[in-house]
Amino acid sequence: MNNFDGKKQGQETKSRFTRERFRKWGGYLSFDVLGSIAYAIGVYTFASNANFAPGGIVGIGVILNYLFKLPIGMIVLLFNIPVVLIALRYLGKRYLLRTLQTLLVNALFLDLLAPLFPRYSGSPMLAALFGGGISGLGLAIIYSAGSCTGGSDLLIMSMRKVRPHLSVGQITLLIDGSLILLGAFIYSNVDAVLYGILFTLTSIFVIDRYMGGLTSGKMTLIVSRKGEKIATKILEESGRGVTRLRGEGMYSGNQMDILMCACSRPQLPRVRQVVADNDADAMMIVLDFNEVRGRGFLPYSD
Repeated sequence: MNNFDGKKQGQETKSRFTRERFRKWGGYLSFDVLGSIAYAIGVYTFASNANFAPGGIVGIGVILNYLFKLPIGMIVLLFNIPVVLIALRYLGKRYLLRTLQTLLVNALFLDLLAPLFPRYSGSPMLAALFGGGISGLGLAIIYSAGSCTGGSDLLIMSMRKVRPHLSVGQITLLIDGSLILLGAFIYSNVDAVLYGILFTLTSIFVIDRYMGGLTSGKMTLIVSRKGEKIATKILEESGRGVTRLRGEGMYSGNQMDILMCACSRPQLPRVRQVVADNDADAMMIVLDFNEVRGRGFLPYSD
């Protein structure tokens, strides 16, 4: 290979790398935009006009908007600066760069797009339910793309590094409680605390259901004498891997195959049909799982 060919190949490799990075960045940006639209509508359209404060730094933004008419997005962005510096130790530079992009997009939508929608002025309870649900959907979209909206979200993700057994929803409830209580003094109304709690609980429910739905599925244990045939058909017709274990019936003493297969909910009927078609006497146990990590599933690092 001459120098010209080597240089050309290097330029092509660099060009492919640049396109791949741009495509990846575009994917992240699309999640930020979709999530920020939902989040901004939930916070600005519903919560900010219903005389209660959500949890987290956005709750500070809602309170200052109520007291001084300051833009919510700008307040959230400014208050996030020290939080970003604190979280750098736990989350790393790359994650925080992603978060900064999300923060900017989120602030723009809170201050520029959300005011274009009419504010809801009906029942505070409905505002808490719908606002919490819509903002929770927005946060879940952003979380699923590996980012967050800063503030208590950064603290949440930092705590997950330290306490990975806690769900995102549980940590959200722990961190956001203090600002919800502050709303009772600002709005001079105990109901503000109840509506803030309702908003947060609804948001938590949507976040956990959305994120759990992305990683959860069904685990099947199939006990059969025709394990090899069933496993082959499952591989062919559903595309799922199967692990075969050797078992023995304690009453009959017969040797049995125990097939273990993790699949998604839409794939379960196909797996069930394969078992029914190939061994009507097989025993099939179906269990729920929250997540599976390893080859063909989620990576071990998140």
